[in-house]
Amino acid sequence: MSESIKKIAILGSTGSIGKSALNIIESFKDKYSISLLAANTSVATLKEQIEKFNVLNAAVINLEAAKELKKISNKNVKIYAGENELIKALNEIDYDILLSSMVGFAGLRPTLEGIKKGKRIALANKETLVVAGELMQKFFSKYNAELLPVDSEHSAIFQCLVGEKKENINQIILTASGGPFLNRSYENLKNVSIEEALTHPNWKMGKKISIDSATMMNKGLEVIEAKWLFDIPLDKIKVVIHPQSIAHSMVEFVDGSIKAQLGTPDMRLPILYAFSYPNRFCYNQIKTNFAKIGSLTFLDPDFKKFECLSLAYECARIGGLAPCILNAANEIAVDKFLKGKIKFLDIPEIIKIALDKIENKQSPSLEEIFECDRKTRSYLNQKLFKTE
Repeated sequence: MSESIKKIAILGSTGSIGKSALNIIESFKDKYSISLLAANTSVATLKEQIEKFNVLNAAVINLEAAKELKKISNKNVKIYAGENELIKALNEIDYDILLSSMVGFAGLRPTLEGIKKGKRIALANKETLVVAGELMQKFFSKYNAELLPVDSEHSAIFQCLVGEKKENINQIILTASGGPFLNRSYENLKNVSIEEALTHPNWKMGKKISIDSATMMNKGLEVIEAKWLFDIPLDKIKVVIHPQSIAHSMVEFVDGSIKAQLGTPDMRLPILYAFSYPNRFCYNQIKTNFAKIGSLTFLDPDFKKFECLSLAYECARIGGLAPCILNAANEIAVDKFLKGKIKFLDIPEIIKIALDKIENKQSPSLEEIFECDRKTRSYLNQKLFKTE
């Protein structure tokens, strides 16, 4: 990419990733500007962001929220309402980098539009590769789009692989904090509260990803993402628990050498790297003091306690639509848990029901992936929760 000011479109600007990205852009005004901000419902926060960064284009997925923003925003700001208009915006507006940080399956379609435009995709929406990894590989190649991972773990692996040959990789080691329940027994997870599950020891994240971290589904989705992102066999992807979250991930090579990318847990660092690659810009706001940290520890994950991690590995092995079913069922289950309708340990049970009832198919088309997502959500809502 050239050295001129890069225009950035942010999907999910009001979430934790989006806010961190805006912090980076504010720190590098001579290098980045904003072409588009997109959110789901957070009108007040989005309005503040629009005004602070003088943004001329904004998209709101929720139609009622979009109407509200139109009422209170500056008339010079063009408001795109709904998913279809977001897609229209991504085709009308000029941008160099698309930061895909919308939560869940909803991020797939707009991310695909950025790929079709041949843009650099700074990918924080792991579901894009989880549910459609095989297709996404083809699309990135077909449209000559560039993929830079934003997840701290995948960014770490990407950085460790710069200058290395693929055939020299022995295994990828994804690190996981273990979340809030690392030191709890399986029996003690039966009645955990929503507040307990949302309290991550190291990272400040949105509600959905915080619950995924507590179940370790987040790490399971990252395993599937890594399989496609780095085009590596599943048996070469390992997960280790690293409670301090300082070593963000590692790569072991065939000679036994291991590279790790380390640093204070702060999402601004992988975001900046995805924006600036292949350059590194001077950034003094985040420092790592190893003497203060004291020690780094590593443990094997408990696959019985964290059954969602086991289910993710299983779906990655099965392939086809299985990861799509897994993801859709998990999104439904997490939503029901956050609403107090199920218990924490019900989450993997609901996923297993969906995997048993929804038919799998290998090498699905994009249309079949969208239909599978719809079928999975519909089945669970109607059969288990008696809702539409």
